[in-house]
Amino acid sequence: MRIQTERPGLAAQFIDLWLMQLSNWRWSWRAMMVTGIITPLMTVAALGAFASGRGQESLVYVLTGSILLSLMFENQNKVAQNFAYMKAMGTLDFLGTLPVRRYMVILATVLAFFTLSAPALLVTLILGSLILGVHLSVSWLVVLVIPLCVLSLAGIGAVIGIVTRSQEEASSLTLLVTMILLFFGPVIIPANRLPGWLLTIGHVSPTTYAASAIRQVLVGPVTGRIWLDLLVLLALTGITLWFSGSRMQWKAN
Repeated sequence: MRIQTERPGLAAQFIDLWLMQLSNWRWSWRAMMVTGIITPLMTVAALGAFASGRGQESLVYVLTGSILLSLMFENQNKVAQNFAYMKAMGTLDFLGTLPVRRYMVILATVLAFFTLSAPALLVTLILGSLILGVHLSVSWLVVLVIPLCVLSLAGIGAVIGIVTRSQEEASSLTLLVTMILLFFGPVIIPANRLPGWLLTIGHVSPTTYAASAIRQVLVGPVTGRIWLDLLVLLALTGITLWFSGSRMQWKAN
């Protein structure tokens, strides 16, 4: 008699993988406090001291840039390290033998780190706005912008984690990418204070569009530019998640 194993439904696959990642990383709350809260708030305090005499616009850029820094540390970098670790330890090979889809592994991992980073994001936003004296005017579009920022940045992290050869290499590369994305373009510093060549590079930097969208939905005003920002972030999410999934070796049908 032939026994046939059925693949669980997509919802069941996602929930199981999501809970697995949450359980694996529940011990990392100390590191998350440092990279997700303390480092961005120190950035807020330090840059805010220099920007305080340069107008409200500079303070808004410091706040939203620090929020983006928190998202990069807690999503892009952690996802990259996690995939590099799973690849080195054979976890991805093991998951590839199970009746689960590779894209469910990627999506569950990305959203698990988003769940873990949500408290740090909220604390950075509230305390950062109080430190800088920035008035928040939150738009309902925040429910689209923040998840898309997280997914696009985590997608970059997934690509790095899967294509690099070790966890150390992934960690070094993600740190380099974080610094490049943070300073190439009007992310922390307003566009009118940047040289032309940096603004040109900023047009191809995803953080330029992420920072623009975050500023609009958290401080305002929301303009037609928001739809360009969302389109770029959505395209980047699709490309990075597809590419990272296509590079994963998978034995399950």
